Amino acid sequence: MDNDFITMLLISLIAGMGTGLGGLIAVLARPSRKLFGFLMGITAGVMISLAFLELVNEAWQMAGYITATVGFGLGAGFMLAVDYFAPHIRFGEREVRLQDCDEQAEGVSLQRGRRRRLGLHYRRDRAIDPALVKSGLLIAAGIAIHNLPEGFAVGAGFMRSAQFGIFIAVAILLHNIPEGIATALPLCQGGVRKRDALRMSILSGLVEPLGALLAAGFLELFDGLLPGALAFAGGVMVFITLDELIPAAREHGHHHITAVGIILGAMFVFILSGLFGV
Repeated sequence: MDNDFITMLLISLIAGMGTGLGGLIAVLARPSRKLFGFLMGITAGVMISLAFLELVNEAWQMAGYITATVGFGLGAGFMLAVDYFAPHIRFGEREVRLQDCDEQAEGVSLQRGRRRRLGLHYRRDRAIDPALVKSGLLIAAGIAIHNLPEGFAVGAGFMRSAQFGIFIAVAILLHNIPEGIATALPLCQGGVRKRDALRMSILSGLVEPLGALLAAGFLELFDGLLPGALAFAGGVMVFITLDELIPAAREHGHHHITAVGIILGAMFVFILSGLFGV
């Protein structure tokens, strides 16, 4: 197998494992609502800066403004359709209560008959909240849905150049950390054991290499569509940022903290771009 192909799959897998890192933070450090809002602000700043500064800009330089505009619009429209038809919960939904994994869920009876739903194991010392467990699973599904086009962005960037693909993967790695937190927290709060909450956050990131594989296969056959594919990925990222990440950040944290997080996320992309020379 070609070494560049293996490298592409590896870096997309590393980017996807950001959700696992976020899940580990959730079960060990138990971030507060304010900190979670700040982290979501950072991931929003990373995504929107990466989309406009790198993906759309690269498509514009390679093929002109028409290709960049059409690709961007198609990417945003595609994500709108996916969000409309695919069953998942957006990060800002109020069903997801960001509380400690160790807080007790009051007024919920222990349901022994559901202790192994979808392979999950539940803690024996606390009540089970099926609504929160469902929220965590639907958020994991939403993250998996998002990770597919994000993996596509890594693959398309790698087809442009290895350095560009690695740059995109590093940025998406940071972006995935708060998403892993958003998956693990409601599962923990619902009574799921910490190891299973962490496992679900890891599994949600494993879709990323699949997206990269699809991009590589598609662009290997239709290499002339690379500029459009980059702009398409940019449209997907901007839609996710505006539709889910920023609203979630503002709901769970103070609006000033969210703004600071967005600025810092953008600054991270600027610095990363300078370091990689892309």
